[in-house]
Amino acid sequence: MQIHDKHFKPFITAPQIQERVSELGKQISQDYAGKNPMFIVILNGAIVFASDLFRSVSVPCTLETMSAKSYGSQTTSSGTVTVGAHIPNVHGRHVILVEDIVDTGLTLQRVTEVLQQQHPESITIAALLSKPAMHKTKLHLPYICFDIPPAFVVGYGLDYAEHGRNLPDIYVLDEEHTL
Repeated sequence: MQIHDKHFKPFITAPQIQERVSELGKQISQDYAGKNPMFIVILNGAIVFASDLFRSVSVPCTLETMSAKSYGSQTTSSGTVTVGAHIPNVHGRHVILVEDIVDTGLTLQRVTEVLQQQHPESITIAALLSKPAMHKTKLHLPYICFDIPPAFVVGYGLDYAEHGRNLPDIYVLDEEHTL
């Protein structure tokens, strides 16, 4: 499949994603029974994952969004994190940050630092994908759907130059066939 100047090949199927998201939702429901967690979705990439995860959680919970970006070029992190102006009130709440992919971890580290200033009860992370080989921080990542190698991926909310988010499967960059 081609998006702009790059070719991608199948990596993780929609049924595999749905099965793992469902498992994660059940685990979060058990871990947060009686706690009314607040899910904060990091925009834009995590919207698709967050929608499915939120529906798979059976405990009372709330949903917020905030923006944070670290991609300088279209395929690599810039290392500089920009947090949007809207920061939800998390004082005294159990917060679950919902992210599409943990690459360097710098975005989640910065978002966590910003939210900690409001003294939440707890902050934890749920992410669709994690690239352990790329991590530059020591984040605790209890809710990860898939650990993947350091490759560029699209689909299921993840994009290349704002395209490919709508794909139900996740595709990986096909280095052999990219223009």
